[in-house]
Amino acid sequence: MYKYEEISADLKSMFTSGKYEPGALLPDQEQLAREFNTTRMTIRKAIQTLVAEGVVYTRRGAGTFLRKDFRSHDDELDASIEKPYGTTETYSGRKVTSKVLGLDARLPTGKEQDQLLIGPGEPVYVIRRVRYVDGQVYAYEHTVMPTKIATITEDVLKGSIYKHLAEEKGMHIAGSHRKVYAIKATQEDIEALGAKLNDPVLAIKQVSYTEEGEPFEYSITHFPYETSSVVADVEIKR
Repeated sequence: MYKYEEISADLKSMFTSGKYEPGALLPDQEQLAREFNTTRMTIRKAIQTLVAEGVVYTRRGAGTFLRKDFRSHDDELDASIEKPYGTTETYSGRKVTSKVLGLDARLPTGKEQDQLLIGPGEPVYVIRRVRYVDGQVYAYEHTVMPTKIATITEDVLKGSIYKHLAEEKGMHIAGSHRKVYAIKATQEDIEALGAKLNDPVLAIKQVSYTEEGEPFEYSITHFPYETSSVVADVEIKR
C-alpha cells in the first residue's frame, strides 16, 4: 500500500469517528501534512481518494468538507471492487473479528496451480473463516495460499492476514484480479452465513499479487445478500 493510501485510510477514520459533524469544514492540507509528517502532494492524493469514495468534497478557496450524506455506519456492508484491501483495512475504526472454520495444508489442484503459478509439489494452505464487522456477519472466505509465503496459524487468522504478511515478511498487496458474480447458497453458506438453501449469495473470486507481481492468494468470498453490496469509485481523468 502506498503512503497516500495509508494516510487516506487514517483520514477516513479521523473524519468519520464522530468528531466532525456532517458538512463540517475539515483541517486544511498544510495542517494535515504537518500532522502526518508528509508533503502536501501526498495529502492532496489522499484527499482525492476520499472525494472519489464519497466521504468528503472540496470547494475551491473554501476547503474540504465532510459530506452531509456520508454515513460512517450503515446496515449495508459494502465490498469495494477496485480497492484490494482486506476486511480489517476496509473497515478501519470498526470492530472486525473472525471465526476460523478450517486451516489445512495439502497439495494444490490443477486450477490452483494455474492461478498461483506454482508446481504440483508445492503445498498450499486452505483457509476457511467467517468475517464479522461490529458483530454482524460480513463474509465467508475460502482462501488458498502457498505455504512458502509465510507461516499461517489460527491466531493469525483471527486477525488480519495482510497485516501479518506485511509485518513478518515485508510483503504488501499491490493489486487483485476480481470477478463478481451471484450464486445460490450452498450447505457451507447455510453454516457460515446463516443463509437459507438457495438464497442468493454475492461472490467475489480473486487472485491477489505482491508488489513484485507474484500471485500469493486465490480466494472465493461469499457475502449475504441482505446486507451486502459491491461499490466502485469511478474517477474520470481529463
